[in-house]
Amino acid sequence: MTELHLWLRHEVRTTERRTPVVPDDARRLVEAGVELTVEDSPQRVFPAREYEAVGARIAPAGSWVSAPPEAVVLGLKELPDRPAQLRHRHILFGHAYKQQPGAEELLRRFAAGGGALLDLEYLVDDDGRRLAAFGFWAGYLGAALAVLQHRGRLTAPLLPTGKDALDETLRPAAGDEEFTALVVGALGRSGRGARAAFATAGAEPTCWDLAETGDLDRPALLAHDVMVNCVLATAPVPPFVREQDLDDPARRLRTLSDVTCDVGSPLNVLPVYDRTTEWADPVRRLRKEPPLDLIAIDNLPSLLPRESSVDFSADLTPRLMDFGVGGPWGRCLDRFERASRELGVVEEEFGRD
Repeated sequence: MTELHLWLRHEVRTTERRTPVVPDDARRLVEAGVELTVEDSPQRVFPAREYEAVGARIAPAGSWVSAPPEAVVLGLKELPDRPAQLRHRHILFGHAYKQQPGAEELLRRFAAGGGALLDLEYLVDDDGRRLAAFGFWAGYLGAALAVLQHRGRLTAPLLPTGKDALDETLRPAAGDEEFTALVVGALGRSGRGARAAFATAGAEPTCWDLAETGDLDRPALLAHDVMVNCVLATAPVPPFVREQDLDDPARRLRTLSDVTCDVGSPLNVLPVYDRTTEWADPVRRLRKEPPLDLIAIDNLPSLLPRESSVDFSADLTPRLMDFGVGGPWGRCLDRFERASRELGVVEEEFGRD
C-alpha cells in the first residue's frame, strides 16, 4: 500500500448517521500504516472518542477544507456548497455521472481546484461488480417502510433505530390484512434486502429482474398493492411506471417505494415524481383516488446506521488498504475523467502522478 493520509469528514446532512469506516476497521487502517484523521461529528453513530482510542487524530468538523493537499477526503453523501474549488481527492457517492441535478456544478468545482472524485458507486472489480455498497440495507428499509405505510403504522419523523427494534414493528399483527408485493430488481443487493424485509413482515413478494423488465407486463405490475423499485439503470430503459399509469382505473398499486431514487436523471425508471421525500415527511401522496403513496428517501441505510456502517466498512477497508492509482481506484479515476470531459468541464487529459 502506498502511503495514505485518509481524512474521514463529518457529513453535512443532518440525517446522515452512517460512516464509511467504523472504529474497529479504523484500527486496522492505523495498524497498516495509514495516517487517519477523523472529524468530530455529533451525529455519526460512532463517537470520535472511539476513533481516537484506536490511534486516529481528531479534527474539527468541516476542517477537511484546510487538510494537506495529499490527504484523501472520505465521506458518504454530498459535499457542502463551499469551497467553490475542490483541490483534494474525495471518496463519496457523488451522483454526478447520470446528468443528475447539480452534477455539472460539482464536476466544475473539481476541475477548478484540481481535485478528483472517486465515486464509491463506481468502485468495481474487473467484472464491473460493486466492491462496497449499502444496497442490502437500502432495500431492506425501502421495503420495511413500504410495509409500515401500507399497514398504517409508519410514523413521522423517521428516527434511526436498530434492526431488532425495526423487525418488531414489521412482524404481522392481529388484524393486518394480506397484501401483494412486487420487488423489481429482486436479484441484486437491494432486491435481496427488500425480499428479506418482506419475509420478516410475513409477505412473499413477486420477484422481477432483467427477464421480466425486458418485456414489462405493466398491468401485472399495477395489480400489486406494494412495489419496491431496486433497479439501478445504467442505460435508458422504458419507464416502469408512467404518469398515465397513475390514473389507470384498474390500478391496484397503493404504495410505491423507490430505493434507487434516480429522480432528475434520464435513466429514472419511475418518472412520476420530481423530488425525493425526507425523514421529516417520508411519504408523498401522488394520487388521492385511488390513493397512491410514494416513499423516495435517498439515504435509507442511515435509518439503521450501525448495521449498515459495519457491513459497508468491512467491504471498503480492504480497498482502502490497497489504495493507489491502479485497479478499482484507477477505474474510479477513469470514470471521473470521462464524465468531466463529457460535460465539457475540462478540455485536456487529466495528469496523474
